[in-house]
Amino acid sequence: MFRSLSVVNYRIWFAGALVSNIGTWMQRTAQDWIVLTQLTDHNATAVGIVMALQFGPQLVLMPWSGLIADRFNRRRLLILTQSLMGLLALGLGLITVTGVAELWHVYLFALGLGIVAAIDAPARQTFVSELVSEDNLPNAVALNSASFNGARLIGPAAAGLLTVAVGAGWVFIINAVTFGATVFAMTLLRTEQLRRQPRASRERGQLLAGFRYVSHRPDIVAVLITVFLVGTFGFNFAIFTATMATVEFQMGASEFGLLSSIMAIGSVAGALLAARRGRARLRLVVTGAFTFGLSCLIAALMPTYLTFAISLTFVGLSSLTLMTTANAYVQTTTRPAMRGRVMALYMAIFAGGTPLGAPLVGWVADQYGPRWALGVAALSGILAAAAVLFWMVKYLSLRVRYRPGVSPRLRLHHDGDGRDAETATREIAIVEATATR
Repeated sequence: MFRSLSVVNYRIWFAGALVSNIGTWMQRTAQDWIVLTQLTDHNATAVGIVMALQFGPQLVLMPWSGLIADRFNRRRLLILTQSLMGLLALGLGLITVTGVAELWHVYLFALGLGIVAAIDAPARQTFVSELVSEDNLPNAVALNSASFNGARLIGPAAAGLLTVAVGAGWVFIINAVTFGATVFAMTLLRTEQLRRQPRASRERGQLLAGFRYVSHRPDIVAVLITVFLVGTFGFNFAIFTATMATVEFQMGASEFGLLSSIMAIGSVAGALLAARRGRARLRLVVTGAFTFGLSCLIAALMPTYLTFAISLTFVGLSSLTLMTTANAYVQTTTRPAMRGRVMALYMAIFAGGTPLGAPLVGWVADQYGPRWALGVAALSGILAAAAVLFWMVKYLSLRVRYRPGVSPRLRLHHDGDGRDAETATREIAIVEATATR
C-alpha cells in the first residue's frame, strides 16, 4: 500500500504536498464560509460562482497548460506556480484581516488562483512519473489522493475553529505559508535521481496532437465522459455541505468544517484501497460512478446532522475510488511524451465543468433546497455509469452473455480488435474488458 514511500524523492514530495494540502483545504473552507455568511446572506449561487472562477481557467487554458507541462522542466515550473499561489493567498488574507474585503475581491482572487492552478495542475499530476517507476505510478497517484484527502481531515476542521477564534483572514495567511512547504520540498529533491520523461516536440501542431491522441483512444474517451458528468454536477461538495449545515440543520462554522473532515475519512479509505491495487481498471471507474450516485441519494435523504455526516463517509469513499482509478488509468496507459497534454484535458474536463455545474447546483439549492442539489449529484453518478457502459458496449464491442446450467452470472465479452478480454466470475457482476493500447 505504501511502497512508493520507499523512494526518497517521493517521500520528500509527499511531505511537502501534505502540508500544502492542509492549507489549501483550510482556505477553501474559510473562503466558502465568508462568502456564504459574511459577504452574502447564505447565497449558494455566490459560492458556485467562486468555484466557477477558480476552476474555469483550466478549461480555457488546457491546450497550453498541457503543452507547457510536456515541454518544460516540471520541477522548476512547480516552484513558480506554488510561489504565485502563495502570494495570492497572502493577498486575500491581508484584505480580509484589514476588513476591506468585498465579494468582488473574492471573485478576483479566485480567478487569479484559477489561472495559476491551470498551469500547475497538469505539471503536478505528471511530475509523479519523474519520482517513481512506471510500476509504482498507480500506487503513487493513489497515495497523492490519500494525502490530499487526508489533509481534508485536518484542514476544514482547523479552518472552522480558526475562523471562529481569529477570523477567516488569518486562515488565508496560514495557507500562504504552507505553500512554502512544497517549494522547500522541491529544492530538497535529488535531481540526479529524477526519471526524466520524453519532452514534447517543438514542431508545429503539438497543441492539437493531444486531442488527436485521445480521439484514437476510446477507453480514455469513456473515462473522460464519466469525469465530465460527475465533476460538473456531482463534485460540488462545498455547496452541498455548506447549505446542508447552515440551511437544513442550522449549524455553525465548526459543524460545517467538520462535515468536510468526516467525508475525508471515506475519501482516504478509498484512496488507500486504490493504492493496494496493482493497476487501474475501467470496471472500477463504472462501479465508482454508480456507487457515488447511490451514496449521494442516501445522503440527500438523511434526516439529521449526525446521519448526514455518517453518510458522507460513503460519498467520500465512492468519489475517491472513482477519481483515483480514473486518474491512474489515464496516466498509466498514456504515452509519456503525451502525458501532460492528456492530463491537462483530463483536469480541464474534471475541473473546467465546474463553471457550468456549480452555479446550476447552487441555484437548485437556493430554489428547491440542498437536498435537491444532492439529488442532482446522485443523478450525475448514475448517468455517468450508464453512459460509459453504453459507450463500452457500442464502441468497444462488449457483449453481455448468460451461461445456462451454472449459477447465474453475467459475463462481458470483448469482440474487438484482437486485444485480450478481461473476464471475471463474480456472481451477478458486470465485468468489462480493459482496452489498452
